[in-house]
Amino acid sequence: MNLFVKKPFLTIVFLFSSFIAKSQVSNDRVANPYENKNDVKINAFFMAYGLLEVAYERNLNEKSSLGISALYAFSQKYDEDTNFLISPYYRRYFGKKYASGFFLEGFTTLGSTDGKQLTDMNGNLTLNEGPDVIDLSLGLSFGIKWVTKGGIIIEGFAGLGGHLFNAEKTDHDIVVRHGINIGYRF
Repeated sequence: MNLFVKKPFLTIVFLFSSFIAKSQVSNDRVANPYENKNDVKINAFFMAYGLLEVAYERNLNEKSSLGISALYAFSQKYDEDTNFLISPYYRRYFGKKYASGFFLEGFTTLGSTDGKQLTDMNGNLTLNEGPDVIDLSLGLSFGIKWVTKGGIIIEGFAGLGGHLFNAEKTDHDIVVRHGINIGYRF
């Protein structure tokens, strides 16, 4: 103690260096795997039906994200109505963890469906086969997302949307958005 009183310069250097060391320790932060910004997912439910849907989601903060999904029908065995869908979306999360838990989603879809129409004329059903119809739709979904410490994602969601422009050209005037996604957060 006597040395620090006699040498004020040495005392100031010691205090200053301990202050810098303390601030460096508090600023170094271990990355939390929950707080990574990018999610890539594949819809495991659709794979069984000859459809491929992949999605990318960018987490904006702990409560919201923007994403886009693309669906392509590589087999018409189970779903002969859908050709492709591209769906950008916005999600609002209500869970306690970073960008996970229960969510609500607003989406828009640009998609192609078949142009088949069944019409009833005096009790007779008539099939009109038209060209494929491309339309834009708006809708709402809800779901839940779980994220493990290792970054594995499991989510389930369901929602409905309505066609905006060409609903009268096909029997398909709504878009059903649903699935069970498996993915990875990085």
